Amino acid sequence: MRLVRERCAWSRRITHRDLVPYLIEESAEFIDAIEAGDVADMREELGDLLWQVLFHAEIAAGEQGEAFDIDDVARGLSEKMIRRHPHVFADAVATTPEEVLVHWNAAKAAEKRARTSVLDGVSERMPSLALAQKLLGKAEAVPGTAVPARTAEPPATEEELGEALLALVAVARAEGWDAERALRTRLRSLTDDIRSREGRPGAI
Repeated sequence: MRLVRERCAWSRRITHRDLVPYLIEESAEFIDAIEAGDVADMREELGDLLWQVLFHAEIAAGEQGEAFDIDDVARGLSEKMIRRHPHVFADAVATTPEEVLVHWNAAKAAEKRARTSVLDGVSERMPSLALAQKLLGKAEAVPGTAVPARTAEPPATEEELGEALLALVAVARAEGWDAERALRTRLRSLTDDIRSREGRPGAI
């Protein structure tokens, strides 16, 4: 990676910001490979993702004010995983996935003490459906947050859920509505509600 950065005219001028579209594209291609069950493609696309990590670390290593390299990235990740797995690397006990999450969340909370909202660290750049699922989970931790009620007959399987979501998009198309904008608008109001209620007595 260092040689590519030094000797390739294209790579030499690339910045972190320039690489963002490629990171999104490579992530999507890896997801496609997983969902297709194509092991060969998974291996290749995972390599492409690793190249992105190496590229960003090499850019940072050469930038004034950043000064970290791939060794720093790996060391930080190793230290984080050790902290978050006290049942593996220390004397804590966790015999179920739920108990593992208790340790993980406790360690994460200790690391992120400066955060003042359950929404801190949640990226608004997430795809809207993924963001909706994340925000609904966060809303559960804030008493009084208004979240949509379950429908009378919710889908029984992920396949049925897909059909229901597609049907809603079909309604939006027939009415001339923008389904993406509609969900984003609703998520903004949910975000505002969460932040508003966090500051009230009884909220976390």
